Amino acid sequence: MRHPRRWPAVTAVAAAFGAVLAVVLVLVLAPKAPEQIAPPSPATTSTPSTTSTAAETTGGLPAAEPASLSIPAIGVHAETIQDLGLTSSGELEVPGDATTVGWFTGAPSPGEPGPAVLAAHVDYKHVPGAFSRLKELRPGEQARIGRGDGRTVVFTVYRVDRYAKAEFPTDQVYGDTPGPELRLITCGGAFDRASGNYLDNVVAYARLTGVEV
Repeated sequence: MRHPRRWPAVTAVAAAFGAVLAVVLVLVLAPKAPEQIAPPSPATTSTPSTTSTAAETTGGLPAAEPASLSIPAIGVHAETIQDLGLTSSGELEVPGDATTVGWFTGAPSPGEPGPAVLAAHVDYKHVPGAFSRLKELRPGEQARIGRGDGRTVVFTVYRVDRYAKAEFPTDQVYGDTPGPELRLITCGGAFDRASGNYLDNVVAYARLTGVEV
């Protein structure tokens, strides 16, 4: 896939991203492992306080690495996030196992202005991947990302598309956005055994709609 203007080109290779997360970026990327959150004491409520302000949800937050990801609607509960960069040949590094979720470090962090990008396998070595059900996401469903600064950012899905890798809409997926957004990316469509790759990519688009502390 060809990817955004200001970011290096990236192709998701790996016959195992369901063989591969084929994402060619004119972009840079990558994520980190999450922090553990202590349970609330008996004196506190178990309901997180939402402190979103218009400025936060439209203007964004300062940079902070993602630490965890939860997408209840499709059963995603990643307690760590791996940093993903580019290989020496300009290809996107992919997670080394089925269940790991990666953050492209060259993209904004979740909650910053612009599109944060998280990627994971659809399957890997015959094991269902973390994003095996990404194509099932529907508008209105949410993704919650714990950040290293202690905040949890809540993104609401507004669109899910599948694209042939040869026709991947780089600017649309990775281009600048007015406020904080999220892109969730994996492989999809038919699997080409000759090349060891899936022919398509599935992309979920979401906007920041809440910030919790």
